[in-house]
Amino acid sequence: MSDLNAGSPTGVLDRSWSAAVGDYGIAGGWTLCGEALVVGDAEGGVYAFDGESGATAWAQREVHEGGVLAMAIHPSGTSFATAGQDGRVLIWNAAEGQVTRAIDVGSGWVENVAWSPDGQWLAASCSRQVCAYGEDGAEVWRSDDHPSTVSAIAWSSPEELATACYGRVSFFNPSTDSLRQKMEWQGSLVSMVLSPNGDIVVCGSQDNTVHFWRRSTERDSMMSGYPGKPAALAFDSGGTLLATGGGEAVTVWNFRRKGPEGTTPGVLKFHHEPITTLTFAPSVRRLASGARDGTVVVWSLQRNGNGSPIGAEDVEDSVAGLYWRPDGEGLAALDAQGGVTVWRIGPVKGRFNRARAAQRSSSDGG
Repeated sequence: MSDLNAGSPTGVLDRSWSAAVGDYGIAGGWTLCGEALVVGDAEGGVYAFDGESGATAWAQREVHEGGVLAMAIHPSGTSFATAGQDGRVLIWNAAEGQVTRAIDVGSGWVENVAWSPDGQWLAASCSRQVCAYGEDGAEVWRSDDHPSTVSAIAWSSPEELATACYGRVSFFNPSTDSLRQKMEWQGSLVSMVLSPNGDIVVCGSQDNTVHFWRRSTERDSMMSGYPGKPAALAFDSGGTLLATGGGEAVTVWNFRRKGPEGTTPGVLKFHHEPITTLTFAPSVRRLASGARDGTVVVWSLQRNGNGSPIGAEDVEDSVAGLYWRPDGEGLAALDAQGGVTVWRIGPVKGRFNRARAAQRSSSDGG
C-alpha cells in the first residue's frame, strides 16, 4: 500500500468526499456535466451522488436482479443506461432517478452497453449476440451469433460498432445490417479499446499479449511480455498514447509516426499488485491507474510515454473503476468494499515526485 495519507498535500489528489453503495461498485460515471456521480453495484442497486458534496441525490436498490454489470452515460449527460445479470437494459433519467425505458435483451447476462457518439443508438451484448436500439428503446438490429461470448463493444463512429470475441474483432453498420470489416486472430480477446478516430483497434488477450490492428492495413501487431491478462487498456484523447495493464506496472506505448513497432514503451511503476483500471484525463497527458492493492495514482506523461507520478491515494480495497470528471478537475474511484471516493485535482507539487515516488521505489527494493 502507499505511504500517503488521505488528503496528502504532496500530490494533486485532494480528498473531496466519500460515500458507500450496498456492495462492490461495478460501474459508474459522471452525469449532467459533472454535477452528479452515478454508481451501480453488485447487489443490483443504482445510486446518484451530488458531485460537489457527495450527498445522496437518489438511490434505487436491487433494480437489476443478480447485480449490475455495466453502465454507459448518454453523450448529453442527462440520461444513462445500466445492464445486468437479469438480461435487461434500463435507461434512466439522471436527475430524477427514474427508469424511462426497460429493455429485455435476452436470457443471458448483458455484460456490455455503449451509446453511439451522437446518442442516437444504444448497443448491448448478451452472450454471443449484440443488439442496437433506437432512442425510443425499439430494437433496430440484432447480430447473428458470434463464435463465442462477446467480451467488448465500442462505437468507432455514429454508424459503426466494433465487437470483440474469441478469434476476431468485427465492425458492423447496424442501420444496414452489414459487416464492414473483420480482423482475425486465433485466441481469446478479453478487452478492447479503439483510438479516438476509430482507425486503430487494440485488444488484450487471454495469453498475456496485446494485439492491435490499423484498419487501413489490417496488419496484426503483437506486444508481449505481460505477466497477466491485459484487461485494462486506455487511449489518450489524441490517440497517440496507449496505456496497458497486465501486471503491477503500467506500460505506455507511443503511436506517433511509425510507432509503436520498434520502440521502447514507457514503464510506470508504483503499484504493488496488478492494475485493474486505466483512464486518461480529457485533453491533457494525465493518466489515472488503479490496482488490486487499493492504490490510485495520477501520472504526468511525456509525449514518448514515459512519465512520473504526481499524486497517489489509497482506497479501502481493490480499485474497481476510475472516472474523470468531464472537465478533468475531479476523479472518482469505486472499490470492492462498495466505497466511492472523489478527489479534486489540485496543482502539481514537484516534491511528490522526488520524495514520495523515491520512497515507494525504495520500499519495492528498486
